[in-house]
Amino acid sequence: MDREKLPRVAYFCMEYGLHSDFKLYAGGLGILAGDHLKAAKELGMPLVGIGILWKQGYTEQHIGEDGYPYDAYHNYKYDFLKDTGVKVKVKIRNQDVYCKVWLVDSFDNAPLYLLDTDIPENGDRWITGQLYGWFGEERVAQEIVLGIGGVRALRALGIDVDVYHFNEGHAALAALELIREKMENKNMTFNEAWNATRQEVVFTTHTPVIEGNESHNIELLMYMGANNGLTIEQMAQIGGVPFNMTVAGLRLSRIANGVAKLHGQTANKMWAHVDNAAPIISITNGIDRKTWVDSRITEAYNKGENLLKTHNIIKQELIDFVYDRTGVKLDSDKLLIGFSRRAAPYKRSDLIFTNDEVIGEYLKSRKIQMVFSGKGHPLDDVGKKIVAKLIEMTRKYPESVVFLPDYDMTIGKMLTRGSDVWLNNPRRPKEASGTSGMKAAMNGVLNLSILDGWWPEACIDGVNGWQFGDGFESNDVEILDKHDLEALYDVLLNKVVPTYYNDKEKWENMMRESIRTTYDAFSANRMLKEYYELMYAKH
Repeated sequence: MDREKLPRVAYFCMEYGLHSDFKLYAGGLGILAGDHLKAAKELGMPLVGIGILWKQGYTEQHIGEDGYPYDAYHNYKYDFLKDTGVKVKVKIRNQDVYCKVWLVDSFDNAPLYLLDTDIPENGDRWITGQLYGWFGEERVAQEIVLGIGGVRALRALGIDVDVYHFNEGHAALAALELIREKMENKNMTFNEAWNATRQEVVFTTHTPVIEGNESHNIELLMYMGANNGLTIEQMAQIGGVPFNMTVAGLRLSRIANGVAKLHGQTANKMWAHVDNAAPIISITNGIDRKTWVDSRITEAYNKGENLLKTHNIIKQELIDFVYDRTGVKLDSDKLLIGFSRRAAPYKRSDLIFTNDEVIGEYLKSRKIQMVFSGKGHPLDDVGKKIVAKLIEMTRKYPESVVFLPDYDMTIGKMLTRGSDVWLNNPRRPKEASGTSGMKAAMNGVLNLSILDGWWPEACIDGVNGWQFGDGFESNDVEILDKHDLEALYDVLLNKVVPTYYNDKEKWENMMRESIRTTYDAFSANRMLKEYYELMYAKH
């Protein structure tokens, strides 16, 4: 790639996971965005990030005495933020809101510009207070800051942009600012400005769960000023009624993508009814190897050394970490399964516990040990009940089942390096990608997963990990769960457990294959090159 001729990209995202203690992330979307910026820096690509400086980040989640999660919030201060000297203003509810622009470049990342409303000029300083916090009006205000404010920040900073990449629908309002500029400065009609803007925008859709695709009452958007000068009819043409941010993203971009091959197919089916939508291709996610892969395991792999010996040192570090956090001492000689995800029903965190008659003995004898982590959204009682169910299991099996509260990048890193097996059992095809499995695989932690997200592209069953469920899909949740549970027990108890305890040579070969087949194929560097070739470059 000729770096001089590459298009200059502005990457918009609501959240960024650059470092565990820099609390601008909630989960996978933010981790992906952070890895995108790190890959851009490593490859020397002309890309900048646009985001929000969240005063309280996402929730810090603890477990109460009653075994139920509760939320806590801190006001964070960071000493590595660089003041750009730039302020931009946006209109929210017809009031001027000023956004200070900070630069972050201290995590081996491409420049990330963050907008912050917590300044004396504003009556409404808390707009950038909580990531995914509060209710509809606050969310719209935050999206005005990210999208409209983000474009204005790029102009004020003098950064030339060829392509605007919206990572998820939260950023869609940025295109309304691009349309306004063209209508005001170039005397274009609305349709001319819309079509010209589409040529500059690319869009990534993530969630195959329809409820996860954000929509707003169109009258609310007008009241908040999110329309940015457009009429209600023009807004309806873009996002429909109610105004769906994913639909808007598809109608405001020249090309869109899903984040795994299977997800691309799912997204095309899911949005087939949307007229005037951008074509949806697939670019499978990747991970930043410097952040997520333990250099000791990579070194042992490259030198052809004993992988299990190195892995067991890292596993012991996880066991010590779990002990420090929970007081539970796991057994380093016993199989350790890791599972950390957002607490959402389709991810089925507690699937393995369904039939106590089958799994109970393995947990009581500690032949199988499990470490869980995950958060429920602060306003999601269903998600919190899922966490509470896991806590119940830790009390039922106190020596073999552990839950690590307040899931963050530190816990994610420890688990994807130190577990023996990485379990993933979403209801197919609801998992968009699942980058935690990639992290595990590159660390020689063997995936045991439903064929969903990225795993159908990577899995060589019994060679570099295991699949269960054979890609079965059903709209009847009861039938699907019963089928997948039987498949999980079959593979876990008849293949995974016997291999771990009776055939260490095979286990080590599988670890080696896991690393070999994923290290380059699922790296963020490969992903970013594909974005440049397939999305950012004009064809």
